[in-house]
Amino acid sequence: PMEQAYIPRKLQAELAKYLRIFPVVAILGPRQCGKSTLVKHVLSDLPNAMYLDLQNTADLNKLNDPQLFFELHQDKLFCIDEIQIAPDFFSALRSEVDRDRRNGRFVLLGSASRDLVQRSSESLAGRIGYLELTPFLMSELPNVSLNNFWNRGGYPNSILAENDEFSKIWRENFIRTYIERDIPQLGFQIPAPQFRRFITLCAHHHGQTVNQSRLAADLGMSQPTVRRYIDLLEQTFIVRTLPPLEANTKKRLIKAPKLFIRDTGLLHRLLGIDSIDALLAHPVFGSSWEGLVIEQIAAVAEAKISHYRTSNGDELDAVVELNGQRIAIECKASSAPKPTKGFYRCCADIQANKAFVVAPLVDAPYPIDENTTVIGVNELVHCLVSGAGM
Repeated sequence: PMEQAYIPRKLQAELAKYLRIFPVVAILGPRQCGKSTLVKHVLSDLPNAMYLDLQNTADLNKLNDPQLFFELHQDKLFCIDEIQIAPDFFSALRSEVDRDRRNGRFVLLGSASRDLVQRSSESLAGRIGYLELTPFLMSELPNVSLNNFWNRGGYPNSILAENDEFSKIWRENFIRTYIERDIPQLGFQIPAPQFRRFITLCAHHHGQTVNQSRLAADLGMSQPTVRRYIDLLEQTFIVRTLPPLEANTKKRLIKAPKLFIRDTGLLHRLLGIDSIDALLAHPVFGSSWEGLVIEQIAAVAEAKISHYRTSNGDELDAVVELNGQRIAIECKASSAPKPTKGFYRCCADIQANKAFVVAPLVDAPYPIDENTTVIGVNELVHCLVSGAGM
């Protein structure tokens, strides 16, 4: 097959900036979301870059004596991939950075969160900058249709696959490898069938508030185990939990977080939904759209995002707190979206400065009242990033 042309990522500019500020830059994100591709592209212009992949035994062995290795290659910029495999490497890194404090010497790539590679932050505090890369954002793929992106999700090998079937096969293998190899590599001994069942149950609860005791009962597990598994899925970028808004309203609020499978393609594969038609007919349709919207916002808005729900059932899908403003967001997977009375009550409760109803197939944003705009997902992201119309 033809070599896939490089597709520019929004994070590229941030990476260039961080390399000028920090001796070590860590790019974290799920496996296969494009970290190595991005870094190889950025470093391809640099004659002295050296790439090591710790999943490759030969590369791992080169770092048996890190100090000696760095001395031999003093002028190099090192890119070290799959850093979560060798957590002991960080103390060697620290003494090397302290010996030579030049910025932009090391780029670390990892498919586990900051907390799981946390051993780095004690040893590298003040010397390391963290960036997070997600799978493709919709705005990075202007030539891909919304339905295609929604169906397959943003993982490069899934969205760029030749056809839906190849995409589905790739995602199935991704899930299997994640469960059978990635999780054990992080030092967690969890029986694969049990973990697969757990992730699938999370997919069935996508967009709902987390009820740990119910999940535990459904799976015959203890609540602490459920909590640990959700935490692990979150730390490896598979699941997002959206916290409840901390609001001082008079109403009784639901205090549980909401659970989302971060990538719609993985969500659909876990539920056995393999086409957009099958999705339209499936009960997860509405919350799948909600998850897509929240993921696109969370990836770019340097803002606090939460959900709001009262005990009588009024709710806002998302509340974004940005520049001292509260923005209410309702996700409606319909062509003629109409907010409910409950939506307006919630907006009043939280004193929202602005409200958006995000729907597919909105050609151009249009107001439905003085404070509320119906908008497409890319336009909403643009508004939040640029502060336009806020």
